[in-house]
Amino acid sequence: MAHTWKILNMDYTISSGGKTNVVNQLHWTCSKIDSANNSGYIYGSVGLEAPGETFVEWADITEATAIGWAKAAMGNNQVTAIESNVDAQITKKATPTTGSGVSW
Repeated sequence: MAHTWKILNMDYTISSGGKTNVVNQLHWTCSKIDSANNSGYIYGSVGLEAPGETFVEWADITEATAIGWAKAAMGNNQVTAIESNVDAQITKKATPTTGSGVSW
């Protein structure tokens, strides 16, 4: 199963450089559930650089666009590290090495 990326919130500047509602911070999650319902989850945020010529108006921003921006801002190595961490959480749940509880 693939990792699921979501955008929870976009922070923006009301007016910047003659543009309105300029997104400058994205709050995201990356999650995954395996076939046995073991899950992994990471939340984070990433800052964005000021927009260039490819500015997208607020009303035209889709979640897919925002996810693309977040991943681009993080870079491939960090995206891979995040997805690997989620996979490691799932592996740990699927094959635990510790436990807790009481014997009675």
